[in-house]
Amino acid sequence: MDQIQHKFIEVQGLKLHVAEIGSGPNVVVFLHGFPEIWYSWRHQMVAVAGAGFRALAPDFRGYGLSEPPLEPEKASFGDLIKDLGALLDALGIDKVFLVGKDFGAVPAYLFSLLHQERVQGVVSLGIPHRSPSYPLTYHQHLPEGFYISRWQKPGRAEADFGRLDAKTVVRNIYILFSRSEIPIAAENQEIMDIVNPSTPLPPWFTERDLEEYGSLYQKSGFRTALKVPYRSFKEDHGITDYIVKVPALLVMGEKDYVFKFAGMEEYIRSGKVKEFVPQLEIVFSPEGTHFIQEQSPDEVNQLILDFLKRHI
Repeated sequence: MDQIQHKFIEVQGLKLHVAEIGSGPNVVVFLHGFPEIWYSWRHQMVAVAGAGFRALAPDFRGYGLSEPPLEPEKASFGDLIKDLGALLDALGIDKVFLVGKDFGAVPAYLFSLLHQERVQGVVSLGIPHRSPSYPLTYHQHLPEGFYISRWQKPGRAEADFGRLDAKTVVRNIYILFSRSEIPIAAENQEIMDIVNPSTPLPPWFTERDLEEYGSLYQKSGFRTALKVPYRSFKEDHGITDYIVKVPALLVMGEKDYVFKFAGMEEYIRSGKVKEFVPQLEIVFSPEGTHFIQEQSPDEVNQLILDFLKRHI
């Protein structure tokens, strides 16, 4: 961890924070989810650097130490994709492996569609690629208190989170998201109130880890983070062919609550996902939860390294 270097790079008028370790011609870029930052990849960065790769983990715009856009409410997935390309240009990097977790898988796959020549392969944790022609309508089968439905409403999550400090918000979300049940609040209950204050953190997530996250979200807040991803899912990226033509790996934890979204398990297990990602390998982790890379770092490190070495 102490060997990880930190730098700020001007990208599209914003200073983005990037964590980096390792050297060599083969580069791996890690893209975080919510409520995460570069730090969520700490175990994987050290592992791939030790195997001879150069590892980079940016904080997305408006997350962690990266500057927010002037108008966070206008942030988009398109911004993240352009940021990634500009970041690689600024660092003089032509081609990379992309590793995305949770919503970080979305810009990883979209970047591979828009800039196939720059991507050696994509690894996604917990989220499969899909085409808009095959939407998953899980939200239609869930109550009004489903967390995504709540967080898509401007002002609702802001008011909920605003009652607490950033550290407590992150703590509650880590507890909620590490369970195998889909987070759903009762009709007159807010998402933050689902978690009992006495509930302990997951055993693989320490108070020191929480301090790290809390301090960075205290700086950045949640304005951009609520816009991307939760209020940006219906963007039009101008893509006509959604078939991913690079090698890919999907690691799916079978205790990840996302796996319980209506249609998700069938989409993956039936092989339907491979219609859109023909070169996809799928690995199921029986005990894996939503934060599998932090919960089971040795397992995930090995899967990523095996994939990278097969496709150098």
